[in-house]
Amino acid sequence: MTTPDSDTLYTALLARDPAYDGQVFVGVTTTGIFCRLSCPARKPNRANCRFFDSAAASIGAGFRPCKRCDPLAHGDPMVTRLLAALEAEPSRRWSEADIIAMKIEPSTARRAFKRAFGLSFLEMARHRRLAAGFTTLAAGGRVIDAQIDAGFSSPDAFRQAVIRRLGLPPGQLLKSAELTADWIATPVGPMIAVASRHALHLLEFFDRKALPAALRRLLLDSHGRLGFGRTDLIDRLERALHLYFSGGSARFDLPLRQPGSVFQQSVWAELQRIPAGERRSYGQLAEALGRPDAVRAVARANGANTLAILVPCHRITGADGGLTGYGGGLWRKDHLLTLERQYEDQKRTST
Repeated sequence: MTTPDSDTLYTALLARDPAYDGQVFVGVTTTGIFCRLSCPARKPNRANCRFFDSAAASIGAGFRPCKRCDPLAHGDPMVTRLLAALEAEPSRRWSEADIIAMKIEPSTARRAFKRAFGLSFLEMARHRRLAAGFTTLAAGGRVIDAQIDAGFSSPDAFRQAVIRRLGLPPGQLLKSAELTADWIATPVGPMIAVASRHALHLLEFFDRKALPAALRRLLLDSHGRLGFGRTDLIDRLERALHLYFSGGSARFDLPLRQPGSVFQQSVWAELQRIPAGERRSYGQLAEALGRPDAVRAVARANGANTLAILVPCHRITGADGGLTGYGGGLWRKDHLLTLERQYEDQKRTST
């Protein structure tokens, strides 16, 4: 199913249309809850709605499931039991030992949750805890309140969790700052976007190991501090990503800025000239730059890119066409390349 535009989905939400159950979910920013479109609860204002194509994307964006429409309802009794346990103790630091104590095999639970929601039970629990803390920070709450909301018993434990993910102590996460960050849910996992008023500076997958280092480099280059929240530019980015993943458009008409040498900038500019649906090797990219001897330097510049998807380093493959390393994971690279075949098909059909 191709996800309709958000206006169509909001109309379906108002009508409590059950046709989208299990395929589209709505997150309500004022409550932090996500629902089925058929939920009987009072309907939110359009401005407070964010639509997702999976429960995993809703959770990854920091929303928790509605208790009225139960968007995580599942026929597997084991999955239902674990979800009920998580709902009863969302701030608990769940572990495999806890799953075993419930007389459930962790590997069985992992496979069942991956099939149903695209992430494991432990990943879901971790998202719930950290998202609660990040939501408090984004609303301008105190670090101590964010720590409590995230279920951490000590300030140091919360500091370490934030530092591991973002590479920054939470005391530096401001409500108002030169650079603003927010989560964007995608079919291949949540992403972090960082923007100033004039340009997008970073778009990375939330679980990428290099994310903390990329954020530190960005802040050093900009001499700024980082805040959580939404900007018009991040809203535009979210709409463009929705179009991209739904097959509507692979064009991103957005102002971009990432620090780099003259050579790196030339590589990133050349990457943006590769049409969606096409691929290049490192050697071909070096040839296009007039530097056939710089294949390794091209590869390093490709790996240093911090504007995932927008600067499409995923379109670079091995000389034999095989997948090569990708910071977001080879499974994501494969997904993006497969998705983009439709754009190549559209181009052939129109010519």
